[in-house]
Amino acid sequence: MDVRYVTAGRRLRRLASPLLIAPLAAGLSLSAHAAWQLDPAQSQVTATIVEVTPSGPLPHTHRVSGLQGELSDTGTLRVPLRLNQTDVAERLGQMPSWLSGLTDAPLATVTAQFSAQRLDELAVGESLTDTVTLEVQSNGERRQEPLQVRFTRESSDVIRLRNAERVAMDGSALMANQNARGILLLLGYEEIGDEIPVELDATLVDR
Repeated sequence: MDVRYVTAGRRLRRLASPLLIAPLAAGLSLSAHAAWQLDPAQSQVTATIVEVTPSGPLPHTHRVSGLQGELSDTGTLRVPLRLNQTDVAERLGQMPSWLSGLTDAPLATVTAQFSAQRLDELAVGESLTDTVTLEVQSNGERRQEPLQVRFTRESSDVIRLRNAERVAMDGSALMANQNARGILLLLGYEEIGDEIPVELDATLVDR
């Protein structure tokens, strides 16, 4: 047996292993998505409710803060909305006993679909506007709404989300929702306007 051929074969195998692994590792790194998550400290939705009073319309601004959710590789972001994320408690002061037990229960769940890959490809300082499909589940009901969202990459690991167009909820539909109506009545809103303008201001971070 020729030792020279055995030694050469071993060297070839040692060289071949890194050559085979390198493209595989590169492929994995290219296919991996950033772990985008909502930053609760910088993610909220504000809504302006116009109370109809005998003396005229009276606007009130409310917020839902501490939004949480993680963007999956398939582009799904699921965000539960709870009563304790709203400013209802601080406005009411003492919560009714029947309502205090529901503060940590989801009022609704919002599911958004958008491309994780397109976010990864955004350069720092660059923005894109995309139509995001929102699915809202509440009280066993499910409905879908399109929303134009502007994504702006502020740094390598921060992307800011704002609605790119005026958005308004249907005031009559909100009053028809049993949970929402109960909260609005507690706040003293017996009648509200037909439109409730909504502003999204959220931040995705790569963790």
